[in-house]
Amino acid sequence: MKILSFLLLCSAALLARAQSPLSLPEVVARAKAQSTAARQAATTRETRYWEYRTFQSNFKPQLLLDSRLPAFSRSFNEVVQPDGTILFQPVRNNNSSVGLSLEQQIARTGGTVYATTQVQRFDDFSRQTTLYNGTLFAVGLEQPLFRFNTLKWARKIEPLKYRESQQEYIEAMEQIAATASRLFFDLLLAQVNQSISETNLNNTSDILRIAQEKFELGKISRNEILQLQLEQLKAEKALGTAKRDVEISSLNLKAYIGLQQDARLELIEPYPERMPAVPAAKALEEAYANRADAIAFSRRLLEAERAVAQAKAESGLNASLTASLGFSNRGPQIGDLYNQPQNQQLVALEFTMPILDWGRAQSRRKTAEANQQLTQYTIEQDQQNFKQQIFTQVTLFDMLQAQLSLTARADSIAAEKYQIAKERYVLGNLSITELSIAFAEKDQARRDFIGALRDYWAAFYQLRWLTLYDFEKGEKIQE
Repeated sequence: MKILSFLLLCSAALLARAQSPLSLPEVVARAKAQSTAARQAATTRETRYWEYRTFQSNFKPQLLLDSRLPAFSRSFNEVVQPDGTILFQPVRNNNSSVGLSLEQQIARTGGTVYATTQVQRFDDFSRQTTLYNGTLFAVGLEQPLFRFNTLKWARKIEPLKYRESQQEYIEAMEQIAATASRLFFDLLLAQVNQSISETNLNNTSDILRIAQEKFELGKISRNEILQLQLEQLKAEKALGTAKRDVEISSLNLKAYIGLQQDARLELIEPYPERMPAVPAAKALEEAYANRADAIAFSRRLLEAERAVAQAKAESGLNASLTASLGFSNRGPQIGDLYNQPQNQQLVALEFTMPILDWGRAQSRRKTAEANQQLTQYTIEQDQQNFKQQIFTQVTLFDMLQAQLSLTARADSIAAEKYQIAKERYVLGNLSITELSIAFAEKDQARRDFIGALRDYWAAFYQLRWLTLYDFEKGEKIQE
């Protein structure tokens, strides 16, 4: 019994907590922690992290084991006889091998140095013989000459791509905040409309009751009664529409922030405690320091430069140097490999050079250079748009701060004016037309205030996204 009572108390506490009013920061925090969009952004960030780890591994030594075991073969092979005739001789053998090598790529030159050891065993089952062959130890170099160095350019570009992905994740979180803010105000405006409709319906019913008493005393006309009845019908219709909008907006917000409860959401009007000053120069400075687009400007220029370098490298002399030095041996027993091993050397220089390609190499090079020039022009335009977007948003944010203060004052005045108009109508000092005007002004002022709040916070989160800087706290936005 005590356990049941405890569970009931806990359930009641959780329910009360679930039904407590939600502020805008709480809704944004829930969206960043629980929404599907947040999980998608986190998964994308993790993918980019492992891609960067893959890039880093290219510069670490690689230990490789390669083997061919077993390698049994049974067939008839073509054998040319001394007199020129051909006989098909039966072959039944096993040619197995195992090797271990350590490789290290050289980023500066694009080559590879390696150390290797290998053992090979050949079993001829037809003649009942076994032979061993092996490289006890060898070191070597494979060095491209005059070729495009992929590793060199990857070392310049990949770190930028990784930094870009980190900032993209923060931007994605700020976009989630902006979306959560929009859904928050969709519901808040719907709730305000419902509250206005309920108040108007109650007030209209009270005024209609008083007006009917005046009509029975002959103090007002039938036309005023009809006007009030029409206002009551309009209030009932508006209330039904508002309830529908509240239900739809509530479902949308719950679905986005991952809220599973069925209780009605109550929201707190998020009037800012203070409105931060946002200098345009500071906003632009932080945007260039933090935004993924700013990093992408440098990355795109490097990629265009890389394409030109690759086109030039592939249009001329293409050569490669291969060299190795080690010890090897062979014998009928595996121990024979270590008995007076012989030197093993290899030096090879290979090259190709186009003699006649009908301008193909030049066309590739000119195309890459033209694309590089186009990329530079495009980035210059993107940078202009980048700056203009920041300046426009800062100006808009300043205007909306002033607009919010004005609409807050107008809301207070319209509410007070309506209260006075209502009292004057009850006393018979105001016409029904003037009362209806006060009705409409009060409702519109209230909606304008909520709209100004919505626009202010939308601009606030848009500014956070554009700069990745929190002007309220005066610090960069971190993951």
